[in-house]
Amino acid sequence: MPRYKGVRATRHPDGRVHYDTVRLKNPNLLERVVLQTTNYVWKYGDRYYNLANQFYGMPEYWWVIAWWNARPTEANILPGDVIVIPINLERALEALGSY
Repeated sequence: MPRYKGVRATRHPDGRVHYDTVRLKNPNLLERVVLQTTNYVWKYGDRYYNLANQFYGMPEYWWVIAWWNARPTEANILPGDVIVIPINLERALEALGSY
């Protein structure tokens, strides 16, 4: 927000930095259809960060899989549930509006 810019600038004497919140959007049907995905059957012990590491080589993108499936945590998935994993991380980030 513009009105807080001056305030933020004066509040970093100890090196802390404030980051703005990223506004994500839900991909529309066309964005979902054109993006290559794979289905994954959830198993007991699976974690988003492990799947992100397996598919993207970067565990910090676990939230892409969570957001894409509208299941914010692993607690929202049961063994045997099928989730969809976007294959191309860059295109998935574009569809989510964060790239």
